[in-house]
Amino acid sequence: MALKAGIVGLPNVGKSTLFNALAKANVEAANYPFATIKPNTGIVAVPDVRLDKLTSMFKPERKIAAAIEFFDIAGLVKGASKGEGLGNQFLGHIRECEAIVEVVRCFGDPDIIHVEQSVDSKRDMEIIDLELAMADLEAVKRRKDKVATKAKTSKDVSTMFEYETLAKFEAQLQQGLPLRSLTLSEPEQAYGFLEIHMLTLKPILFVANVSESDIIAPEVNKEYQAVIDYAKAQNAMAIPISCALEAQIAQLDDEEQMAFLSSYGLNTSGLDRLVHASYRLLRLATFFTVGADECRAWTFKLGMKAPQCAGIIHTDFERGFIKAEVYHYDDIIKHGSEAAIKVAGKLRLEGKEYRVQDGDVIFFKFNV
Repeated sequence: MALKAGIVGLPNVGKSTLFNALAKANVEAANYPFATIKPNTGIVAVPDVRLDKLTSMFKPERKIAAAIEFFDIAGLVKGASKGEGLGNQFLGHIRECEAIVEVVRCFGDPDIIHVEQSVDSKRDMEIIDLELAMADLEAVKRRKDKVATKAKTSKDVSTMFEYETLAKFEAQLQQGLPLRSLTLSEPEQAYGFLEIHMLTLKPILFVANVSESDIIAPEVNKEYQAVIDYAKAQNAMAIPISCALEAQIAQLDDEEQMAFLSSYGLNTSGLDRLVHASYRLLRLATFFTVGADECRAWTFKLGMKAPQCAGIIHTDFERGFIKAEVYHYDDIIKHGSEAAIKVAGKLRLEGKEYRVQDGDVIFFKFNV
């Protein structure tokens, strides 16, 4: 299971610069709108010191990290929902993603054109929200028209639920407001997200792109503060990153990166914070499989049971699931080996109802 996140924003806010740093790819980062027409994609390993330590203990032939797939989607502009710029094409690319990473410009630079002629992070976020809301509104109206007659003439419970949910969505979207700021029941949430793929229901992470000088103390940047306030109002997440700085860091080896970060008074790169924040965005976690051949991190959604996690490795594992031998990463760090874990009584046999925890080390038993 890999998270697919689309990087969006107005033109020239730093999207492609951020993507270049993430994927260490040579994506064009030009100083004009629509430099990115097709969504560039990059697979990014999830940094995890736990996997590194397990690998040093088991000394396997290979180490495989969990991964996130990022899509660099071209800049949206006012009127994108009506086809302005290359709007409809870009909105389609966003619809294919599970989460949205919205880059918001929070720095001033006269040499970098702003499509709205000035830096105003709140205005920019409102533009993106409005375009996504209008695209959702159009989809909701089409669907509502299709079920309206049946809803009025039939007492079918599922049809009535669909019609009433669409009416609720429509009232919110007509105000230009995202659906994520609505209080929704689980069935309404599932319908909007899974059935009709509402853009404004997708989990969103706001990335405040600040200058190199502001990254040490971003709270002094009023545009960053506006991003934080806007995110809180939507129950969303926001983090500060200097995309220009991250582009420089990405060109260095690990040792050089640490020295470079230290010179800015930082412990971790913005990219690491972005990847981990993206994980939290979708309530993702990691379990591990270990052995002489391979140590591997696997991504799962919190709340998944052991057979479902077994199925992430292979469908046969889920179909023929018998038991799972489980211990936690913390226990092997404390006791030093699997043999010592067994002596300490920390190795458990879990069945089909066990909900896997972040940091579990698992060996699945199955028979097909």
